[in-house]
Amino acid sequence: MDNNTSTIEKLIEKAEVYGRTSFELLQCHVIYRSTDMLAKLAVKLVLSVVLILFLFVASIGVAMWIGEYFIKPYYGFLAVALFYIVFGGLIYTLRYELIKRPVSDFIIKGSLK
Repeated sequence: MDNNTSTIEKLIEKAEVYGRTSFELLQCHVIYRSTDMLAKLAVKLVLSVVLILFLFVASIGVAMWIGEYFIKPYYGFLAVALFYIVFGGLIYTLRYELIKRPVSDFIIKGSLK
């Protein structure tokens, strides 16, 4: 009888160790996945900022160039603004295909990886 209780106690002790180890493994896995996703997001954020700065400077250059062509500088800025309005409307119309779906897929793939 004493042998059975010691066997049961050992079994319970091993189950506790297994449970703690499984929980720690799950914690490490979650930390790894979230860190990986945040690192990828940070890279995309930095690249987006660089692209935005490039577009800003290029837009000013194109606006000045167009303004020089039409003699009045503000015509160039109006032309560039018109381009961005049309482009923004196109992006707004296609926002689910161009923004929502890729971002959702990125999050889902990153969490299921």
